[in-house]
Amino acid sequence: MDFDADRYVWVQVADELRKRIAAGIYQPRQPVPSENQLIGEFGIARGTVRKVISHLRDEGTVYTVPRLGTFVSEPPKADDTGSPSGT
Repeated sequence: MDFDADRYVWVQVADELRKRIAAGIYQPRQPVPSENQLIGEFGIARGTVRKVISHLRDEGTVYTVPRLGTFVSEPPKADDTGSPSGT
């Protein structure tokens, strides 16, 4: 991956993981690569990987289970608009 100097590295890695999730490379309820795998693949620091995962978790894209890993969240349902039924 060639990093764009105009954007933070963690943002670029988060975008790449989102693309892979959208493309079905990482499926819902399946694990995303471990910290060590992401460090090796992208050549970034552990702190950067943790920032990426934290951001994706905060936006609901992934969730973490202690001692098991980080997994892809289920996509929102099509009818999950937040409005009461029938409106």
